[in-house]
Formats: sequence, structure tokens, C-alpha cells
Amino acid sequence: MADGPDMITTTVLANGVAEIVMDNPPVNALPVAGWFALAAALDAAGANPDVRAVVLRAEGRGFNAGVDIKEMQRTDGFTALLGANHGCYAAFKAVYECPVPVVVAVNGFCLGGGIGLSGNADVIVAADDATFGLPEVERGALGAATHLSRLVPQHRMRAMVYTAATITAQELHAYGSVHSVVPQAELRDTALAVAGNIAEKDPTVIRAAKASLNGIDPVDVNRSYRFEQGFTFELNLAGVADRIRDEFAGTSKAVTGQADTGEQPDN
Repeated sequence: MADGPDMITTTVLANGVAEIVMDNPPVNALPVAGWFALAAALDAAGANPDVRAVVLRAEGRGFNAGVDIKEMQRTDGFTALLGANHGCYAAFKAVYECPVPVVVAVNGFCLGGGIGLSGNADVIVAADDATFGLPEVERGALGAATHLSRLVPQHRMRAMVYTAATITAQELHAYGSVHSVVPQAELRDTALAVAGNIAEKDPTVIRAAKASLNGIDPVDVNRSYRFEQGFTFELNLAGVADRIRDEFAGTSKAVTGQADTGEQPDN
């Protein structure tokens, strides 16, 4: 089945694994509707009693480049910014609160909103070309440090936020936050195998395990991310974000919204 403008699709496999795929060329930067469609797909998968685990992956050059900056460029005022904020919040929350474990399969770049999705997931499998990062400060925005903190130690996270540096899948594997690193051709099969292993367990026990692990989490990720979003909005109200993105994009029109990495927008 297809959700939203056909950029989010869900297939429930015979073993109870729901495969949710993002496909929005060229860089899987999702528009507002796409973020809400992704949240809805995750909610629907978790509500399906036949689903025992979820694999979230992407087609194309990279896993996720965050929000669609072009949509924001076409929108006056803060409508698109607010839509993206609410949509990203809903999608990240849906990953975290999905009643069954979510395995993400990351290929290529994972930026901004992609960090929110992978950081809130239960298991991360990555291709050997995968890189992760938050280029927000270079685009006049903030956000998803909450989720990056789940992938790297505190001081590495701060350095990455301040410098907009990226980190490789291999480095994250060494930290223990990435389950396995495989050639890109093996990524989907590896993620499905991990999810299939989970799906073999008693579904009532697995759902209880997910709820219990969320319950002992030391950080309220939903509230933490919402706090971060407030600073992004303040930067937009102050005009700082518009100026920085305007300089970066080299356009005469002020861009209202989140970050832009040229071809790889982020949240």
C-alpha cells in the first residue's frame, strides 16, 4: 500500500515484519505531508496485531536528508516551518513509540531528520558508505541533538553539533550504537534478518519488552526534542536563520524554514 504522495510505502511480509520504505528523489528530503505520512505508516504498523517488527529503510542515494527546503522556499511566512516541525516531531515519536521494535537500514547520508529517525530506532543496521550528521548550525537551525545523543557520547555529540561534522557507520559501530555494517547490496537483507529474528519471538513478550525499555529510558526524547525545536523557531523569528540560509543558498529570496545542505536538506 502507499501512504501520502506515494513516497512512503508499507509491505507486511509473511513473517510479520512490516517493511516501510521512503522514496522521494533525489535525496529523500521529505515535505511536510511526507513526514506525516511516515508517522501514519509507523502508527498503522504498530497497531496491526500481525506485525511483530518494523524495518524502516529508503530507496535511492541516501537514507534521509531531512525536510524539503524547496517546499519552504515556496512558502511565505512560517507555515511550512511549523508543518515540518510538527511532522518531524510526529515521525520521530512514531518510531520511538511504535509498540514493536523498529530496525532502521541506513544507506548513504543520514542527516538532520534522518538522525531523528535512526536515533529513536531500536536497532540500526548501516551500509558501509553510511555517514551521519547534523549540519543544522551552518544553516541557522537547531534540532535532533536529542537523537544524536543516543548514538554518540556527550562530548562527541557537542563537537558534532558545533562543527557540523559527520561520523561514519564504522565509528558508530565501534561505539555500539550501530548493530552491524555491511555492503550496501546486503543492507536490506541484513535488516530484514535482524527484524525476522525479533519476529520469531513471542509477540506479547516483545511488545512488553519495547514498552519496558521505553519506560526506563533516562531521557524523555519527545519533550527533549520539542525543547530544541523552540530554539529553531526563535532563530527564524530573529531573522538569523533567513540570513544564514540566504547566504548559503546564494538566493535573493529569504528562505523560511529549516536547514539546507545544497542537495541534502535537513531538519
